[in-house]
Amino acid sequence: MQEIMSWDRYKDRHYHDRESGFSLDYSLMDFPAGFLAERETAIQQAFDAMEALEQGAVANPDENRQVGHYWLRSPALAPDEKIRENIKETLTAIESFAAAVHSGSVAGEGGPFRNLLVIGIGGSALGPQFVEQALGDPDRDKLRVSFFDNTDPDGIDLTLKRLSDRLGQTLCVVISKSGGTPETRNGMLEARDAYRRAGLAFTRHAVAVTGEGSRLDRTAKEEQWLRRYPMWDWVGGRTSELGPVGLLPAALQGLDIRGLLAGAAYMDDLTRNRDSRKNPAALLALMWHYAGNGHGDKDMVVLPYKDRLQLFSRYLQQLVMESLGKERDLDGNVVNQGLSVYGNKGSTDQHAYIQQLRDGPVNFFVTFIEVLRDRRSPSIEVEPGTTAGDYLQGFFLGTRRALHENGRESLTITVPDVSTRVVGMLIALYERAVGLYASLININAYHQPGVEAGKKAASSVLELQREALAGLRAAGTPRTAEELARDLGREKDCEILFKLLEHLSANPERGVLREPGDDLFSATYSRPE
Repeated sequence: MQEIMSWDRYKDRHYHDRESGFSLDYSLMDFPAGFLAERETAIQQAFDAMEALEQGAVANPDENRQVGHYWLRSPALAPDEKIRENIKETLTAIESFAAAVHSGSVAGEGGPFRNLLVIGIGGSALGPQFVEQALGDPDRDKLRVSFFDNTDPDGIDLTLKRLSDRLGQTLCVVISKSGGTPETRNGMLEARDAYRRAGLAFTRHAVAVTGEGSRLDRTAKEEQWLRRYPMWDWVGGRTSELGPVGLLPAALQGLDIRGLLAGAAYMDDLTRNRDSRKNPAALLALMWHYAGNGHGDKDMVVLPYKDRLQLFSRYLQQLVMESLGKERDLDGNVVNQGLSVYGNKGSTDQHAYIQQLRDGPVNFFVTFIEVLRDRRSPSIEVEPGTTAGDYLQGFFLGTRRALHENGRESLTITVPDVSTRVVGMLIALYERAVGLYASLININAYHQPGVEAGKKAASSVLELQREALAGLRAAGTPRTAEELARDLGREKDCEILFKLLEHLSANPERGVLREPGDDLFSATYSRPE
């Protein structure tokens, strides 16, 4: 059992910014005394790489792209005037459109917009979802927000049922850089059909956020959608929340987007400090390096003790894992790097997986997020001298100590409240920490070859499905998966073909009939005329 931490060590391993109230406590990470000094040269090189990125260096060589998400909240940093003006003009246009929607001067066929449907996936949904939940308030929100964030038909139906007869007052924001992302395209087509069935024109309720000249951009222009906003090549999806991807939904919801940007810009300033002991992003990156031996050997468990921050761990999963999960380093060596992220919320976790965290394998470290302000209104006492918020604080401090006593390491981030400024700060903090950590382990945080490989694999599966449907029609008689694979010369794909046939036959509208056999794999499939 670990000894209780000394007060002197707590003070020594604690970063605090007086103006914002932000703190990072790394006293429960048991790194040796010389660890930070040993990594000083490496972290200074990481600072150099970050400065080059902010100045416009090509940081995504796969696509020959700059990486400029830091410019979004500080346009003056952008390397040329055109980019600077584009950022400013787009922000003004977003605010102007949101004001027009809120005033009713831009309205739907059913009257003033009261609902917002955001259609996107990955970074085009996770950031907006996190911010919507963190900052939303039914008493103040201008529009009620829903999401299509997958290509699951049942999930789409559930969302549409919630909107039911209110589609005429629902504004759709479709977000896709290329316009060809299948999940987003499918969601758009499903929404378009829902409007058609309701006797409404989808185009009179639609806004696009996309790359200039993309398929979606051309469609929105030709069909005269309400507005089009840019997704720039130099902003990756997982770092796009503080660009049009996230700011447009937030502004339409009625949130203070200037406050989000100001919070991010403030944290950017804090995390440009080249003294690593006075730079919270550098401290995070160094602690990740220590905890995982520079190779992600331990998972990062994110436990915010605040319901509003429940989705923060999901948001960080993409930001961290897509950025850091790489097969090769910058020198081309196979390194299989990564840092796994998962989490829930406190004190829900007292009744979920804290038991394993305390007594199970030591294959993780924890990041606690503490919010000092309980609520906007005064709290009642649930016991003499004790509020519900006091209990939440007690569970946080008790869990933190219980884990430490059993040799489990943790970081604690403390913020004064959940405000637009604080949310902007948290987004910027982790964006910078990811970039610095990537430099420490010599990988490129700004490309995603694995994601592209997955998309190509999905396309090949859908091509096999088209062949299967044509093959069943041509066969004329019922075929097992194995027989159809031989017919198509696709014997090596028999397993995938079997899964496709099972799925097709489970959905009657696809026209594939299934007859059971003696066992699962001897079932036959047909496609009558």
